[in-house]
Amino acid sequence: MKRGIQIVLLFFSLMIYAQNAPVDTAQIVVSERINNAEAMQKPYVIMISADGFRYDYAQKYNAQNLLKYSTKGIQAKAMIPSYPSITFPNHWTLITGLYPSHHGLIDNFFYDYQRKQAYAMSNRQNAEDGTWYGGTPLWSLAEKQGMISASLQWVGSASDAGGMRPTYYYPYHEEFKPSEKIDKVINWLKLPEDKRPHFISLYFPEVDGAGHRFGPETKETETSVHLIDEAIGNLVKKVNELGLKNVNFIFVSDHGMIKVDKGNPLEIPQILFDKTRFDYYNSQTLLRVYVKNSDEVKSVYKELKANKTEDYEVYLDKKLPKYLHFGTKDDRYNRIGQILLLPKAPKIFLERDKRTSIGKHGYNPRVVPEMKATFFAWGPEFKNNLVIDEFENINVYPLVAEILGLKMNEPIDGKLKVLKETLKK
Repeated sequence: MKRGIQIVLLFFSLMIYAQNAPVDTAQIVVSERINNAEAMQKPYVIMISADGFRYDYAQKYNAQNLLKYSTKGIQAKAMIPSYPSITFPNHWTLITGLYPSHHGLIDNFFYDYQRKQAYAMSNRQNAEDGTWYGGTPLWSLAEKQGMISASLQWVGSASDAGGMRPTYYYPYHEEFKPSEKIDKVINWLKLPEDKRPHFISLYFPEVDGAGHRFGPETKETETSVHLIDEAIGNLVKKVNELGLKNVNFIFVSDHGMIKVDKGNPLEIPQILFDKTRFDYYNSQTLLRVYVKNSDEVKSVYKELKANKTEDYEVYLDKKLPKYLHFGTKDDRYNRIGQILLLPKAPKIFLERDKRTSIGKHGYNPRVVPEMKATFFAWGPEFKNNLVIDEFENINVYPLVAEILGLKMNEPIDGKLKVLKETLKK
């Protein structure tokens, strides 16, 4: 009995230690890399993502710095996320120029039936394993062409996806305040010319966190918008003090946010609970179904469709609207599933006895405008006082490559012509 108590106490001690274990916040530096002569003559691009920064937040909450800089540079009316409008898929789309179905990161969590392994964004081993990620991220593109890059916790930046990690990067954690992140970027830009990164990617989670927990129309979300706006103001000020030539800023987000009807969630169809026949993956704003016996797909689809409510749609993957690029023909990694259940905002699917947040994203941005993201840009390479129409986020990648003079050696979904008009030359 005494030994049993000792084991229990040891178990709880280990749990407490794990919860309070020190987080590794050290920078990782890939040694012996330098900018080649051509790279040292190129512009600088600092690409900043504020997770969950809805397309209208800057105006809605009077983000003075962002409004000031973007008014002098480029303001998009909105940027359209790729489907589904979820964090990991869209950050990887921004950094590779590929739709989620083409780069393989189709959700924050999914199962790969060829690998027979699961991917979860919270699993550090997954997140840092480049074999999960398709495409060539901008930092890898730069490094392969002799240009030093750096990343502060952008999705996938601690992995070897694309063949080369950034020269300077940090594993993901949320220990750094926005002001600390700004100081780290400035320290990179203070490095000797041959060691100084010309492409920097920077990630802020605060706005998304507030939107999820409190909802988009709240004081807490407004406060988080101002926190990031202040950080951007400090970044620009400190960069200007360095006296570097041709530093350009691109401010983006991955998706927007909407308050959902968490009090009256949709019930997951009972048939899907049969694990011998189905796997299902519930992002709450999208439910993906994998039918284990392919001969059953059509009959199951018909049954789900016949019994659905008016609050959601049921699609065969091959019948999903083509503009979403999330159907059979686009699913290069066979990770999506054959049947998709799409709730109509603000409805969500929720398992019984499970908790959820007030704010959500993931809906079709063409149907739910609250899903739309932000795009601002300013600097010597950009035109002044230009407002542009909405565009898809796949087109940011070729824009950055053009500014940095990087050659794209693989096909991507984005097109330079979409944003070419934002550049002075």
